Amino acid sequence: MRTVKQGDLVTVHYTGTLENGEVFDSSEGKEPLNFQVGSGMVIQGFNDAIVGMAEGEEKEFTLSPEQAYGYRDERLVKDVPKHMLGGRFEPEVGMMLAIQMEDGSRVPATITEVRDDSIVIDLNPPLAGKTLNFKVKVVKISDAPQSFGCNCSTCDPTKGCGF
Repeated sequence: MRTVKQGDLVTVHYTGTLENGEVFDSSEGKEPLNFQVGSGMVIQGFNDAIVGMAEGEEKEFTLSPEQAYGYRDERLVKDVPKHMLGGRFEPEVGMMLAIQMEDGSRVPATITEVRDDSIVIDLNPPLAGKTLNFKVKVVKISDAPQSFGCNCSTCDPTKGCGF
């Protein structure tokens, strides 16, 4: 019986819950998740838990914050002047923003407080510091495609380079 190994393309159905039972994400009623094992497309703990599973196998596992999104870092909570938003929209608590960093990359941030002249944003991943529970079923295991000869970061491993 074939089992998942590094480099395989896998298709899984999953449900992720917090310690209190609240569902934070699920493929139920949607298309299953497809990813290449070991590619960094999913959090490391999820990737590692899938390795060794057989097609059709179901499994439940728990990931500590270290295996998932890490711990919260209060240094990533920032007070930002409202004028930095350029007046393009009215900020609201819970709204997600994409913050452009000095290197040009974009990082998601959540507005946690709206003040008269500023907003408080949290750059921590929303699930940082949380223990995550997963129930998964491996739907399909496929061989990774042959290399398309490109190492750019925008390539889809199943389709090749987009350039």
